[in-house]
Amino acid sequence: MSEILVLYYSAGGSVRRLAELVAQGVERVPGAAARLRTVPRVAPLTEVAAPPVPPEGAPYAELKDLEQCAGLALGSPGRFGNMAAALKHFLESSGALWQRGALAGKPACVFTSTGSLHGGQETTLLSMMLPLLHHGMLILGLPYTEVELNSTREGGTPYGASHFAGIADDRPLAEAERALCIAQGRRLAEIALRLAR
Repeated sequence: MSEILVLYYSAGGSVRRLAELVAQGVERVPGAAARLRTVPRVAPLTEVAAPPVPPEGAPYAELKDLEQCAGLALGSPGRFGNMAAALKHFLESSGALWQRGALAGKPACVFTSTGSLHGGQETTLLSMMLPLLHHGMLILGLPYTEVELNSTREGGTPYGASHFAGIADDRPLAEAERALCIAQGRRLAEIALRLAR
């Protein structure tokens, strides 16, 4: 069984819902399994650190999750057109894996949710790709053969699945957004299995 790591940070719950849909897509591919993981919030020194185990949802990621995966789906909310600090902090701790080339040649994709429709979805996705490229990972987008890319009036880009959550993070996922998340997970798992042959 090839395990696909679905690694995300979610502040309000939207990215978590996207991650669960990406994982569903992975699980639809025979021979592939999804491993959902998150990262703790980054806090200033004056705040209390996160507990060692999250109170709910996916466990916190460890570097071994990256090393052991056959493919990676990486998700973050947009923060001024960039990935969230918590996810960036985790990725910046992966230098030892980079030195060994532990992720080189593995497929990866990215997904995001933003508060406004033009809130930097594509730049957030691109910002998540940069460390993956440095690791030598193979970046997968969403092809326009996914019909929802042509019909969506909400989120969805060829760079990766996305969601328009609204300023209050209260907009439900649209059908096109859901379909693109599932398609992205399925595509990642299929390509990871092909590469493993």
